[in-house]
Amino acid sequence: MSASASITVTDIDHLLPQTQCGKCGHPGCRPYAEAIVEGEAINRCPPGGETTIAELAELLARPVVPLEVDAESPKAAVIREDECIGCTKCIQACPVDAILGASKQMHTVIEAECTGCELCVAPCPVDCIDIVAHPGWQATRDEREQKDWLARRAEQGRRRFEHRNARLERQRQEKDARRRERMRARQQSRSDDRKQSEHVPSTSAPASSRPAGNARARKAAISATVRRLEKRLSADPANQEDQNALERARQQLADLQAQGDTGVGSTDSAQDTASSSSLNSLRIARSAAKQRLALANRQLAHARRQGGPEDIEAAQALIDRAEKTWQDACQALDNAERH
Repeated sequence: MSASASITVTDIDHLLPQTQCGKCGHPGCRPYAEAIVEGEAINRCPPGGETTIAELAELLARPVVPLEVDAESPKAAVIREDECIGCTKCIQACPVDAILGASKQMHTVIEAECTGCELCVAPCPVDCIDIVAHPGWQATRDEREQKDWLARRAEQGRRRFEHRNARLERQRQEKDARRRERMRARQQSRSDDRKQSEHVPSTSAPASSRPAGNARARKAAISATVRRLEKRLSADPANQEDQNALERARQQLADLQAQGDTGVGSTDSAQDTASSSSLNSLRIARSAAKQRLALANRQLAHARRQGGPEDIEAAQALIDRAEKTWQDACQALDNAERH
């Protein structure tokens, strides 16, 4: 049954013992008060006992019902300090910040501020925490002193619980703010890098104007590939796949050489640069044609030693093509040099 609309969560919260123990199934007395407003049972607070049930029933006009579990008298936690390893797990678990200590240092419970919630017991890895009857409760002499003591403890427990939650929320917000600031800084850095790359002055130089180190590395790699393929073909001249790969590698090497030569002459006029590049390309083409002709001759020699008529015929055809390519390359270079 729901509480009357005129009864607030604060009204209910002030009747609870403020141990913040969670034994009602909620993470504190105020969350339990919020649940009671929504219609939850009023008999789930062992530290409050029958007295709290009666007060809640009167406030909410509900029937008095028995506790779901046995009532509990006021308690306090005591750390056996000589056994404490300083792990801080109990400090993190305490809902009212009633434990003092630091990492790898001895901890102790502030007796006057402990609500006896027992939440520090389970996290302790060395089981050095005992739960005892609260000395403050034991020091009371009559019912009036007990009531006053419970009221003071409840007020103190509520205040410390709220302060701790406020501190944790503040720390969470500060952590989120730092995280957002780091993200903004990273995004700004990326944005600055993009802008810087976009505003790099462009030149009329072709893509070949990359750092000379990169061009040299590529030339060295392709040259190594050429040497490796030539060595393989010397052992197996009929391997058409290696022949094709060798031609592609030589062409790549020629292109790189032409680009490099064009970059070197970038301070000259466009006409002189183009002419120089053309001559270098023709020279490289002539050199490549000469190497293909030499390779074809080796293949013919291999076919004559180990092959049949068909192999010899194929090798001779390859020589004819290589010779024509060589003659064409020489003629083109001669014409270019005369002009």
